Amino acid sequence: MTETRTVEADPPWEGLHGHELYAACVHAARAGDRNAMNRLVSELTPLVWHVARANGVESSTAEDVVQTVWLALFSNLAKVTEPRALAGWLITTARREAQRSHGRKLSPVPLTDEMAESMPSGNPAPEAEALRADRDRQLWHVFTQLPERCQEILRLTVLAGRAEYRLVAEALRMPHGSIGPTRGRCLKTMRELLETEGGGA
Repeated sequence: MTETRTVEADPPWEGLHGHELYAACVHAARAGDRNAMNRLVSELTPLVWHVARANGVESSTAEDVVQTVWLALFSNLAKVTEPRALAGWLITTARREAQRSHGRKLSPVPLTDEMAESMPSGNPAPEAEALRADRDRQLWHVFTQLPERCQEILRLTVLAGRAEYRLVAEALRMPHGSIGPTRGRCLKTMRELLETEGGGA
């Protein structure tokens, strides 16, 4: 009984981050651990969502892309040969699905009740949006003025984290060493735009 409680309280991914966390969750999910699947969805759905949106699809279509990507993963967990590269796989798959869906509406993806429970909406909660609206309005206004490349780099590096720069580089087809400096230039441009907006107010 004590051992069971310990396993439940301390899953194998406890304390892990980035690709180490994803790898541990994939291994546990392969063994049928629903909590591991839920953790993957919780951690990485924002990344999949933003990759879809960054590739020009509408919000409703991005929902379909997110569902398609997760369905593809959970249907092929046994074939994921490199669990540590999961974020990169999701970025690549989301980009491909978004590009494929451009110009047409995706057909609804059939999901089991079990899958549906693990599939949170990519849309932010209305309450959270209301709280952030005033604070973020100017920030997002400035963000949309950045070049599309800068917008995509900032989206992916913020969501994937510094440890996943290699995955972002692969997704954007950029040299790994250029991600950090390019991100820095984009942030500098954004700060300058914010200062200009503030000064003109």
